[in-house]
Amino acid sequence: METITGAFFALLISLAVAGLKLDREYQRGVIFRLGRINGVRGPGVYWILPVIDQKTQIDIRTKTVNIEPQETVTADSVTIKVNAVLYYRILDPAKAINRVENYQMAVYQAALTTLRNVVGQNILDDVLQNRDKINGKVQEIVDEITEPWGVVIERVEMKDVEIPSSMQRAMAKEAEAIREKRARLIKASAEQEASIKLAEASQIIMNNPAALELRRLQMLTEIGAENNTTTLVMMPSDLLVLAQRLSNSLPDEHKSANQHKDLDI
Repeated sequence: METITGAFFALLISLAVAGLKLDREYQRGVIFRLGRINGVRGPGVYWILPVIDQKTQIDIRTKTVNIEPQETVTADSVTIKVNAVLYYRILDPAKAINRVENYQMAVYQAALTTLRNVVGQNILDDVLQNRDKINGKVQEIVDEITEPWGVVIERVEMKDVEIPSSMQRAMAKEAEAIREKRARLIKASAEQEASIKLAEASQIIMNNPAALELRRLQMLTEIGAENNTTTLVMMPSDLLVLAQRLSNSLPDEHKSANQHKDLDI
């Protein structure tokens, strides 16, 4: 009798120990009692009915899914390959277990097809320049698909866009043509501004003919700055008279300097 009682107590103790469960802070336990869901437990230590209750453990941390490169055709008929990374987290462990057979594979396939469809609805320039817009659209669609599964999509990021080499050369030529166009426009704008200034200067010279002769003398002075330069200039007689008058009006020291220069010549 004592042996039977001891065995009975030992069985109770073993069942009690077998019913103890421990989940970490980032884990939850979905409990099924006789096949029917009985709630979500954890984190920490809790007890379930041995044999009667069954536990399925779920990790609720943010998971990272690497979406392999997908070949798709953009709206402007360009074949490209895109890959992305997806971040998701389980909000309702009970739904993640009961609503879908394999939530990890389901989320991956939903993101895979959605990325291909969204990229196919945009032209190549939008795919390259407006990645944030495409990322947001993919996140919105996938999050709507996974909401009944108790899964929330936190972020979607396209990592790389692979373009055919022929298209890369065409894009390089286009960029070069745009830069050349910009350079020509800047040069033309500078020529326009210079022509306006020259027109204003010519109008001033027309109003005062002596200004033209003074400009000519200034040009000769700039040319004569080089000692190895010989310049022959045909000058009208009235200009010589004007130069003589200007020479007479100079101070004595300037006259002597000019005379020495004439002797050197």
